[in-house]
Amino acid sequence: MKYGVVLPGGTGPEQVEQAVLAERSGWDAVFVWEAASGVDAWSLLAAMATLTSRIRLGTMLTPLPWRRPWKVASQVATVDQLSGGRAILGIGVGATATDLPDTGEVTDLRERAAMMDDGIDLLRALWAGGTSHHGPHYDYDVARPDLAEVGAPVQEHIPIWVVAAWPRPKSLRRALRCDGVIPQGLETPDDARALRAWLTDHDAAPGLDVLTEGETPADDPVAARAQVAPWAEAGCTWWLETRWELPHHSPERMRQIRDRIAAGPPA
Repeated sequence: MKYGVVLPGGTGPEQVEQAVLAERSGWDAVFVWEAASGVDAWSLLAAMATLTSRIRLGTMLTPLPWRRPWKVASQVATVDQLSGGRAILGIGVGATATDLPDTGEVTDLRERAAMMDDGIDLLRALWAGGTSHHGPHYDYDVARPDLAEVGAPVQEHIPIWVVAAWPRPKSLRRALRCDGVIPQGLETPDDARALRAWLTDHDAAPGLDVLTEGETPADDPVAARAQVAPWAEAGCTWWLETRWELPHHSPERMRQIRDRIAAGPPA
């Protein structure tokens, strides 16, 4: 199992400082959440890339249907270049309750899911050097192949992790097209074990990542390890340390996340 920390918020400088601390403290990855406005996720990750050398860097998560996929492809590839091949893209359809101002974006769930499927294909095409894509939702043509050349990522295959609802087969099949699943609806390690069995039965790639998340104590490493161990035994490959409760950016919350990061992962 690998261990990442999802930064709950704060200013740009605060979050960059937290990423540097995470690398120094032994974490495997840092993730930032991508809201409709506020501190820009990909600018943050680019800054983190230049000040770290080992940790993976990504979003948790990017609401792909509300972004232009070609712009996302460029942002991810740029972070991948700056980091020497450490970018991860976490995607979902987006949460209408918290993340979307009244801007006229698509809110129908089925349509957003279809846009995300087409967006995944477009991302892969652009990262592979493609200059044209014509899908059910996106048309893309560029007459400058040099743009694709200089914008190529370092990684041959940038990991895409996608939200999927357990135990809904239609949602889960999308994860089979990606490199990791961010499951919704897992309540116990037995749920994770059943999810892993479903993925195996449906010919998921052997290296497909399965994520789980939660809060572990900073001051009791034994208890932290005991909390995470059953999820690892059930087949989860990543533990994401989270602190989602509001307010995200209060001095107390910033102290809490710094203390938890400094204590190191529950490995």
